Amino acid sequence: MHRLGTALVGSAVLLALFALLTYLFIPDRVLQGIVARGLAQEGFTFTAARLGKAFPLGVTAKRVEIGNESGPLLKADEATIRIALLPILRGKLEMDYRLRIGTGELFGSYFPGGNGNSTFETRDVKLEEIPFFPTVTGAKVKGDLSGHGSLAGRQATASGELQLEARKTDLSGMKIGDTPLPDAAYDSARISLKVSSGKILLESFTLQGEGLYVRLKGDLPLTSPLSAAPLNLTLELMPKPDFLDRQKFVFLLLTKFQASPGHFQIPIKGTLGKPAIQ
Repeated sequence: MHRLGTALVGSAVLLALFALLTYLFIPDRVLQGIVARGLAQEGFTFTAARLGKAFPLGVTAKRVEIGNESGPLLKADEATIRIALLPILRGKLEMDYRLRIGTGELFGSYFPGGNGNSTFETRDVKLEEIPFFPTVTGAKVKGDLSGHGSLAGRQATASGELQLEARKTDLSGMKIGDTPLPDAAYDSARISLKVSSGKILLESFTLQGEGLYVRLKGDLPLTSPLSAAPLNLTLELMPKPDFLDRQKFVFLLLTKFQASPGHFQIPIKGTLGKPAIQ
């Protein structure tokens, strides 16, 4: 048994060494092509001002942009993905990643084997540094974002949860399709969602403002690419009378969605990449 254990450890070390040597001789332009093709399979585009190797076994990139046919969705000043060496010796693969977005960061781990578990945490990310909002909704968004989450499994077997909070949030110029939504400032915005049975379930998505309370509820399936996931959401707007009066033109356009005085229910369909009001 001792000899068998020694042999297994020795084999793992040799495999790790072989992988390291192979990686060291891969040209940087080939690495960038591998990343771009991998994201293209999920429906995303990828560009980077510079992409190279990160010691001891990883990839780092400067001025990264990930997007889709509509435009950029995520930008990072720097992104690094590393393969942890010690887990390889135990026959496991673990990838740690870190993105620097302005003054904030997004980081976590991904375990490709088994259920494909992943974790993430974000700190002090400025919402105005995330191009997803202007690309998808045309909105100008400001605020400070923090949160954490985890995910295990794929597609129909996926499960997990996500918790996000944004403070001092300001939304202006937001449209869903051709329909404008009211401009507002919010003290806090909180998102709590779960992934279960192949769906993303919005357990709680609320924005609390001085004159407006907003709630989003519903679900969407996990698809590949995720940007093509069909939406089944309802946006509820509950303005106070003085707020409604200040933006009466916008609410006039939303009259057909008024469920009761001071309560609007707006169905959101389309896809995650192209939401639409119906």
